[in-house]
Amino acid sequence: MTLLGGQNSVQFGTTQITYELTFSERKTLAIHVYPDGSVVVDAPVGSPLEAVEAKIRKRGGWVLRQQRQFQMYAVPNPLPRQYVSGESYRYLGRQYRLKVVADEIERVRLSRGYLTVSVKNTLDTELIQKMIAAWYRHQAQRVFEERLKDCFPRVEVLGIRYPTLSIRRMKSRWGSCTALGKIILNFTLIQAPKDLIDYVIIHELCHLKEHNHSPAFYALLERVLPDWEVRRKQLNQLELR
Repeated sequence: MTLLGGQNSVQFGTTQITYELTFSERKTLAIHVYPDGSVVVDAPVGSPLEAVEAKIRKRGGWVLRQQRQFQMYAVPNPLPRQYVSGESYRYLGRQYRLKVVADEIERVRLSRGYLTVSVKNTLDTELIQKMIAAWYRHQAQRVFEERLKDCFPRVEVLGIRYPTLSIRRMKSRWGSCTALGKIILNFTLIQAPKDLIDYVIIHELCHLKEHNHSPAFYALLERVLPDWEVRRKQLNQLELR
């Protein structure tokens, strides 16, 4: 089994290299740089952090060159939305086509493979954008509360109190929690399937017991959600926007 040591960073000259540390039953340490620029270090179980950092500093030049090379060939960001009929939108893991229709009653509905926005003026894309965002936020509040209620019994025996829930848009995290027992979920997560939403919620619930990415935290997560690694990989492969 692989244990994650969490996110770390090391200073290399004037650049800070951020990396994810994993421990496994291996004899040597390996550094991987992926197309998105992320760095993962696979270290033998029991490796001291000082030795890991020394290895990264030794190969820091190579890491930065790899990141620059991937950046040169990066796939450009998708075109910004125009909020017109035909665009694709994801909700709970399924793709829906946007349909903008003229109607005196302004509303957003989801049915038969379409996300239908009814507005008086179909050319008012600013209003359409606001209506879609409000609809997503409303659905996120409803679904996240439902999933939290369903997931909580898995950790209740650990003495964890039922947390309060907050929703916001975050650039680089799916969720977080506070020392006061609040769980914060990324608004964009509503686009993912429910089992992947559950993974993020359970991850944060476990943090209410183990507050950092220590081996103890991952041992707890493994006990509560044995397939967490599969769900994490599936979530990180989704292209959510």
